[in-house]
Amino acid sequence: MNNQNLEQSVAQADRLVNQARNDDFAPEQLQALVSDVVAAARKLGATAVEAGIAGHRGLSATVRMGQVETVEHHRDRSLSISVYKGQQKGNASCGDLRPQSIHETLQRAMDIATYTEPDSCAGLVAADLLADEFPDLQLWHPHELSAAELIERATRMEQAGRDVDHRIHNSEGASVGFDQSSSAYANSHGFCAAQRGTSFFQSLSLVAAETGDSHNMQRDYDWDNCRRLTDLLDEQELGRRAAQRTIRRLGARSAKTTRAPILFTPEAARSLLGHLIAACSGGALYRQASFLLDQLGQPLFPEFVTIQERPLLPGAPGSASYDHDGVATGRHNELVAGGRLLRYVLGGYAARRLGLETTGNAGGVRNLLIAPGASSQQELLQQMGAGLVVTELMGQGVNTVTGDYSRGASGFWIENGAIAYPVQEVTIAGKLRDMYANLLALGNDVDMRGNVQTPSWLIREMTIAGDAG
Repeated sequence: MNNQNLEQSVAQADRLVNQARNDDFAPEQLQALVSDVVAAARKLGATAVEAGIAGHRGLSATVRMGQVETVEHHRDRSLSISVYKGQQKGNASCGDLRPQSIHETLQRAMDIATYTEPDSCAGLVAADLLADEFPDLQLWHPHELSAAELIERATRMEQAGRDVDHRIHNSEGASVGFDQSSSAYANSHGFCAAQRGTSFFQSLSLVAAETGDSHNMQRDYDWDNCRRLTDLLDEQELGRRAAQRTIRRLGARSAKTTRAPILFTPEAARSLLGHLIAACSGGALYRQASFLLDQLGQPLFPEFVTIQERPLLPGAPGSASYDHDGVATGRHNELVAGGRLLRYVLGGYAARRLGLETTGNAGGVRNLLIAPGASSQQELLQQMGAGLVVTELMGQGVNTVTGDYSRGASGFWIENGAIAYPVQEVTIAGKLRDMYANLLALGNDVDMRGNVQTPSWLIREMTIAGDAG
């Protein structure tokens, strides 16, 4: 991209951001809109109705090898309407918020409800479960960044990474951006609320190879995400971290097929909690497609394990005072205590299908955390002695119906509590139930960057499939 084209792209991106800023909906406007939709649906004969609107806007830039690859402005809004005629439900959505389009969408939802089969579990949640307190969760920290500022930050990040070692010879790109979101939800119980939040993000992926060896290239990356711009890691420090992660991958090879202890670093361990939530979710349970069916109150982990949600944590990635049904969050925080599964993860519809009460999880979990242990990652390696550290997982070989687990992995082989060599092209396999039960220890290195927050996990033993020799 030449300088003239770059200047035109930057100017166009900044014009789009300014235009979006001028006509964005404020929370009060969003609430008024969904309230009007609810009232209009009742006039058309709906016995119950709920409406939600969500919008995002933001700007991002990607730089690769010192050149600008993309400058992207995004702005989208969507309105979803669900109407009920008794126990018949119709749903329709649109992105065009002109009055005529909204009216047509509402009419389509009414028409759909006319032809759907009655569902005894359909309907709104009970009014007494709806949120009535809306604390400031410190999610809104707007800071406008121009395209030029994003490009400059991405350039510094990538250059800092490339300067670490001469073996870093390529880059998959440095990206920096921000997003601002607003949403509102209303239903015919009289509930109406809105929330908004900001997100700032950056990432860098680098490629390295030993001098003269273009056939043994390795890549790795680092990233950051937070609500406040000032909380982002220094971009040059992130660049250096990405470079160091990439360099340590050089010389990777497969490991021998064996059974050995596995240490999942926080980045990899996050998915283990994700599989737990998938198996605990209402949809999987009422379809009888979960290995955790009828397991409430049963031991799942060792006694030292506690897993809880913290949906009202100020400034956290997943914080919200109400779920997608309008139900107050924070009433059922503990998921696992003393190693036992205390509850499932349910929205209103799934709860009725199961004969249970909603847990305020329509739309998923919010700030899920497994309580950390006291050991550092290095101390866990000493406890392991010999085995595999998994830093990255590949593939989708997880069956939440049976609990079978098989995924590609890369990381490091450990001997005598220290890294012996980097590992690639292996498969690790086991049963999720056994993996949870055989959790030996948790680290103190919690990764707080995402909605699911976890330290390292040390698991007693799994099958590692690599070289046959």
